Amino acid sequence: MTLKALSFATWALVALTLPATTLAAPRPKSPWVQKYGHPWGKSHQKREVDTETLPYVPVTAPLPNVFQELSTSEAVSVTGFLHQQSELNLTAAENATSWDNIILLVEFLQPNKSDTLPFLTGETAQPPTRNAKATIMFRATEEPYIQEFLVGPLPVVDGLTTIEPLDYVFNKGKGIQRVYDADDDKVREYSQEISGEIEDILLDLFNGTASGKETDSMYTWGIDPLWHENGLVVTWQQYWNAPTDVFDSGTHLPLGLYFKLDITGRDPEQWSLLGWYYNGIFYETTEAFRAAWSSAGFEKLGPNVDNPRSHTDWTGEVLELDENTGPVAIQPGSPRYKVDTKEKYVEWMDFSFYISFSRDTGVALHNIKFRGERIVYELSLQEALAHYASSDPMQSGISYLDSYYGFGPYTFELASGFDCPTYSTFLNTSFFVEETTQTHPNSICLFEFEKDYPIQRHSTTTYLSITKNIMFILRSVATIGNYDYQFSYEFYQDGAIKIIVRASGYIQAAYWAHNGDYGFKINENLSGSMHDHVLNFKLDMDVEGTANSLIKTEFVPTTEVYPWANGIPRNTMKLEKTFIDNEDDGKINWAANSAATYTVVNKDSKNEFGEYRGWKITPAIGPIVHNTAIDSTNVGKSIGWATHHLYAVQHKDTEPRSAHAYNSLNVNDPVVDFNKFFDGESLDQEDIVLYFNLGTHHVPDTGDLPNTVFTSAQSGIAIIPQNYLLMDASRATRQQVRINYDSGNVSLETFGVVPPTGQFDVSKTSADLSKYIGDVVVRKFPYDPDNWYYDGDE
Repeated sequence: MTLKALSFATWALVALTLPATTLAAPRPKSPWVQKYGHPWGKSHQKREVDTETLPYVPVTAPLPNVFQELSTSEAVSVTGFLHQQSELNLTAAENATSWDNIILLVEFLQPNKSDTLPFLTGETAQPPTRNAKATIMFRATEEPYIQEFLVGPLPVVDGLTTIEPLDYVFNKGKGIQRVYDADDDKVREYSQEISGEIEDILLDLFNGTASGKETDSMYTWGIDPLWHENGLVVTWQQYWNAPTDVFDSGTHLPLGLYFKLDITGRDPEQWSLLGWYYNGIFYETTEAFRAAWSSAGFEKLGPNVDNPRSHTDWTGEVLELDENTGPVAIQPGSPRYKVDTKEKYVEWMDFSFYISFSRDTGVALHNIKFRGERIVYELSLQEALAHYASSDPMQSGISYLDSYYGFGPYTFELASGFDCPTYSTFLNTSFFVEETTQTHPNSICLFEFEKDYPIQRHSTTTYLSITKNIMFILRSVATIGNYDYQFSYEFYQDGAIKIIVRASGYIQAAYWAHNGDYGFKINENLSGSMHDHVLNFKLDMDVEGTANSLIKTEFVPTTEVYPWANGIPRNTMKLEKTFIDNEDDGKINWAANSAATYTVVNKDSKNEFGEYRGWKITPAIGPIVHNTAIDSTNVGKSIGWATHHLYAVQHKDTEPRSAHAYNSLNVNDPVVDFNKFFDGESLDQEDIVLYFNLGTHHVPDTGDLPNTVFTSAQSGIAIIPQNYLLMDASRATRQQVRINYDSGNVSLETFGVVPPTGQFDVSKTSADLSKYIGDVVVRKFPYDPDNWYYDGDE
C-alpha cells in the first residue's frame, strides 16, 4: 500500500473485445468506448511515490467498510468460478470472437439496506454477506443478450458459493437486456464498404476517403442509442474529418453527409442501405444521390477542417504580468482530517463517511455522519444524460446515457496543482480490463480549502467578529469521451454539504447547414448544437432514524388583515408548510423565484422550541435543469428520472438505483424504469429516498472553442441543517477572531489558535507533472483453468 498514491481496492472485471479500427472514430464516443473495444494505446510504467510525509492523520475506521468494492482475490476467484459453470459456455476474453460468450463485468453487489443497517447501528456484530454481480454477454446466439447474475457468498467456497440470476433489483422482472449491436465491427466494415462505393463523391466534396484504408482522412460515426423503426434496427452514420494535429478536436469536424442503414439481425448479407441525407435533401438510393451530385446546380457544402481554434494550447496576445506565478494554496501546518486508507473511511471536523467506487457511476459516499449521527445512508451518482437536438439525423439521434460507458473506467489521474492542491491526499482507483488490473493513480483527491470569503462576519462600532470559511472536498473527474465531468463533494463547518458538477472539454458540434434553429454558428460550417446535460443523484437521508417525512416550506404572497392594522388589508407574504404525503406527489420541480425548499424530517423528533429537526435540500450554484424534450423519441422509457428536478420515493431494497447501464440498449423496454418507482406509497414517516438532478441547458457559442469552461457549465445542490441544532455549527471552529477596537484600543481574541511561523518551501506548491501517466497496468492474469491466480499477487 502506497501513501501519497493510495491504492483503491480493485472493483471490476471488464472484458473489452472489439478489434481496433484502421482509423478510429472520434474519442468522445468512439467505438472502443461504446462497444467494449480497445482503449487508446499508451505505455504503462509504475509510479515512484514519495512516502516521507502523510497528508492526512491515520485513523482506524469504527467499522469495516461494508460498501467496499471487491478485492483482487475476490474478483479473480469469482472469475474462475464463472468459468467453471459449463452452462455459461464462457470463452476467455482475449480469445473471444463476436460469437463467444464473455464476462463483461465482475464487481461488488452493494448489500441491501435492510441487511446493512443492523450492522451499522450495532444491532448485530455480523456484517452483511458479500456478493458479487457478474455481467455476462451471451453472443453465441442469433439474439445476443446481456444478463446479470448474483454470485455469493464470498469468498468463493466449493459447495457454498452459488450463482443465480440477479433479477430482484430490476423492475423489468429480469436482469436481461437484448443487444442489437453485438456486431458493431461488421457495421464499421459495412460502412467502409458503402463509403468505397462513393469514393469519387467523397473526394470531390471533402477531399478525403473513409473506406478503411491507411490513407483515409475521414471516418463515419453513428447515432446512440440505435433506433427501432417498424421492426428494423436502424442507425444513421455521419462523415467526420479526422484531426490533423495532436488535439482531440474530432467532434469539431463534422461533415454534412449522412447515410441510413438497416442492421437488423447478425448477418451482414441481410443488411441494407436505406438512404442518404445531404443539404436538407433525403435520397432513397445511392443512385439517386449520385445522380443529384453529378447534375448541374448541385450545391457543394464546405468541410470543417482542423484549425487552431480547436486546439487548447496557449495562444493570443501576451497578458501583462501573466508570466508571474499566480497565488497558490498551501498547507502550512499539520493535516486536519483523518483517513483509514484500507477501509476508505474519512473524518473531518463534525463529519465522517465511507467511500466506494463502481464501474457504472464512479465515486459514492456512504453512512455520512454529522456529530456522530447518521444523516445520509447513500449519496451517489446514478446516471448522466446528454440529449442533443438538430435538423440532421445524426445530432437528432444522439442521447448519450453515460453509465453505459461507465464513469469508473474514465475517472483518470488528477493533475496535482490544477485539479486539486498539491497538499491533497490522492487515492487510486483500480479495475479489471481485458483480464488485467488497470489502475488510475491519484484519481480521487481529498483536501481542505479556504474559500475566498468568510463563513461568518459581523462588525459594530466596537468590535468585528469574523470566521474563516474552511471546507473539506472530495473530488474526482471522469472524462466520458469529449466531456470532462468534475464531481466535488464539499463539506462545510456549518453542517452544509454541497454536491457540485462542472463540465469542460470538447463540445460535440453539428454541421451548420439547416441548423440555425438548433444552435449558434461558431465557425464557417459549424453549429454549436444545443443539448441538455442532466445528471441524476441518489440521496438516501436518514434523519433521526429511517422514519422520515418530507416537508415543503414555501414563501407565498398573501393579503392579511392584522388586529393592529385598523381593518386595512396589507399585501405581504407568509410561510406555507405542507407535507408531501405520498409518491403521487413525489415528482417535484423547484419553485419559481426559488420560493420553496424541501426538508427531510422525523415527525417524532423536535427541538426544544417545537420545530422539526431536519436537513433541507436546495439549489446552490448554477442552473438546475431537467430534460427539455417531452417523451423523447431517442430515449423512451429509460429516463423517467430526467423529467423533473427532484423526486421522493419510499425506499425499497428492490429499487437500489434509478437507472441502469444497459437501459440504452432498449430504451422502450429498460431493465430499470424509474417511473415504476411511483406507485402511490406513503411518504409519511417512511424511509424516504430523494433523487435530484444537476445539469445545464447548453447552447455552445464561440466561447466554447476550443473547450467549454467550468465557470460557465456548473450546477450544484446543498444539503443544509434546518433546526437540527440550536445554533450555527460553525461556532465550534476556532479559526475565527474577534477584534475589539473600542476607543482606539485594539485587542484580539483568537480562541487559542496560534498563527503559523517559520518558512515554507514554495516549490512544494508545484507538482512534478512529468510523472503524470493517466493509468498503469500493474498485473495480468489471463484466465487459466488450472491456476486462477496466475501472475496475480494481491
